[in-house]
Amino acid sequence: QVQLVQSGGGLVQAGGSLRLSCAASGFRVGDNNMDWYRQPPGQQRELVGSISGRGDTAVADSVKGRFTISRDNDKNTVYLQMNSLKPEDTAVYFCKTDFSWSDYWGQGTQVTVYS
Repeated sequence: QVQLVQSGGGLVQAGGSLRLSCAASGFRVGDNNMDWYRQPPGQQRELVGSISGRGDTAVADSVKGRFTISRDNDKNTVYLQMNSLKPEDTAVYFCKTDFSWSDYWGQGTQVTVYS
């Protein structure tokens, strides 16, 4: 059974850092593309970045140079490291994968950045 369980997030002052984790079960993160999305208050969900099965990463221009995506195959976990956080990064963050022709989402975690 495919499951994504998120942890991390919380309240942080602008300029601070947070790391989100997405622990996977039912498949291997090293074999699958994994995405991070976020949904700011009152806005649509948007793609933050991705890590491919090969380990290639890409992030949105809005977070480039501040956010990085990584994974630990032994822990079967993907991470979103967020540095130099800004109030506009405030959102609910989700990890996602598609496996066996279905999309699976983490439960979401709130990140609130105050100035």
